[in-house]
Amino acid sequence: MEFNRRNILLIPLLLLATSTLTPLQSSSSSESESSESIIISRFQTYLQIKTDQPNPNYTQSTNFLTSQAKSLSLQSQTIELVSGKPLVLLKWAGTSPNLPSIMLYSHTDVVPAEHDKWAHHPFEAHIDSRGRIYARGSQDMKCVGMQYLEAVRKLKGWGFVPKRDVYLVFAPDEEIGGHDGAEKFSLSQVFRELNVGIVLDEGLASPDEHYRAFYAERSPWWMVIKAVGAPGHGSKLYDNSAMENLLKSIESIRRYRASQFDLIKAGLKAEGDVVSINMAFLKAGTPSPTGFVMNLQPSEAEAGFDIRVPPTADAESLERRIAEEWAPAWRNMSVSLGQFKQKVPVTDAYGKPVVTKTDSSNPWWALLENAVQEAGGKLGKPEIFPASTDARYFRNLGLPAIGFSPMANTPVLLHDHNEYLNKDEYLKGIKIYESIIKSFASFDEHGRDERFKDEL
Repeated sequence: MEFNRRNILLIPLLLLATSTLTPLQSSSSSESESSESIIISRFQTYLQIKTDQPNPNYTQSTNFLTSQAKSLSLQSQTIELVSGKPLVLLKWAGTSPNLPSIMLYSHTDVVPAEHDKWAHHPFEAHIDSRGRIYARGSQDMKCVGMQYLEAVRKLKGWGFVPKRDVYLVFAPDEEIGGHDGAEKFSLSQVFRELNVGIVLDEGLASPDEHYRAFYAERSPWWMVIKAVGAPGHGSKLYDNSAMENLLKSIESIRRYRASQFDLIKAGLKAEGDVVSINMAFLKAGTPSPTGFVMNLQPSEAEAGFDIRVPPTADAESLERRIAEEWAPAWRNMSVSLGQFKQKVPVTDAYGKPVVTKTDSSNPWWALLENAVQEAGGKLGKPEIFPASTDARYFRNLGLPAIGFSPMANTPVLLHDHNEYLNKDEYLKGIKIYESIIKSFASFDEHGRDERFKDEL
């Protein structure tokens, strides 16, 4: 640049412009940080409410959620299909209520925590120096419930108006089966009147950069096997004693479990694609004041197993295996053998596998994929959820239901000690839901499973 008088005159103006821009940028950054701080604070408040089973503080959680609804000008109602177990239902009215609605589902209850096993108290919602928020429910699934609310807050702040009605549901008892919450709600007249077209429920954290989405889940079969036999002296060898027969069953089950696990280890199948089976308890022996009688063979022995069956499995074949190999009557097993404490079918009310389609026949899936991508996220391959969620009650009606919790680069810590979610991942998840809700709520086609329509 040629240096002359004109350049000299420009220098003060440039300096003034520079000094003017810096405070503005700093102010904008400060406002952004303040906004994020408030969002995180609301999340902490929800996490600090003790809704752990078996004695959740539903009164406090309900009051908190209805106060959030009021601050967002959402319609709210509290429904008790079973006394003492409130379900909070919020509504964001759309301009075309004749279109099937969107249901954003979550549950308020959490599992218990062993406080002494945690680095920070599980209900303090402590944030460490790395931004990790330690709390029971930080992953399962108070994060999702609050992300719904924060996404709605953002969208309303931008002036977005949905075409479809959007419902936010906070149910009470998913962690103990959901029978008094989601199950009864799904069968109620209240639910039918919501005209639901798509359900979003919980998923799992992802250790890598891809968000996980679930189109189905494994059904729980909780089985108790009981063997009986003649008692005898501890030194005598018997054929078909209660303990011997039960051990034969346990060994057969162990081999089957190993064959399923090998498929996962070899990378041939994902966890949700195989039948899992784990022993939950073993009960046998004759108690004594100092423990057990050591020189007496017991006349009864039983074991409990948690079996999870994917909708893609051959359920009839598995039942035959239980009757003929794991609990055969000819092996001196009692009539109560094979008793199920819980047995959820792998087919829906129409006799079809309980799955949500992930092809072109389901527009919601494509909308989800596009919305995640538009928000800067990456979606992994569709999965079968390895455990159970309340989504099964809505899939059983023929409704599409997708399990999705936007937590990337996060270890899976639901029900674990030191459950946490990083605040940055939480904030990213809100942006993901903003995109999803906007996409779903703007969709103006019918977008509904015709099977369920016929039932209304």
